[in-house]
Amino acid sequence: MKNAFAAFLVGLLFALGLGVSGMTQVEKVVGFLDVFGSWEPTLMFVMMGAIAVHLVAYRFIIKAPHPLFDTKWHLPSKKDITAPLVIGSALFGIGWGLGGFCPGPALVSLSSLQSRPVIFVVSMIAGMLLFRLLGKGFKTTQ
Repeated sequence: MKNAFAAFLVGLLFALGLGVSGMTQVEKVVGFLDVFGSWEPTLMFVMMGAIAVHLVAYRFIIKAPHPLFDTKWHLPSKKDITAPLVIGSALFGIGWGLGGFCPGPALVSLSSLQSRPVIFVVSMIAGMLLFRLLGKGFKTTQ
């Protein structure tokens, strides 16, 4: 139960951060990715802030023998970087640029009750289900 509560709190904090930072505003995200047009640089400061917090926090957190709610750290190794991961990452980035949403902000944007995030989330779920049906041939590390 405490794992679920901690996950809920972290998810709530993440959603709040996405909303405050502007990551749920499609125009802002697409404007940030439009470096040769009317570039919107404010998300760069969000990214720089997140990187700065991570650099400081990571050094302290990783010194612990294990995470709070697990018995060991689960850190990726070089062998975890596979062709499906790289291809999926590229597709993720292309979809983010075209749609203006990635999964986290899309889920948070559902609370706006607008059609755009609903269409995106339904399409995202359809893509996940399609991969589950057709992607059985991909080797996974799990």
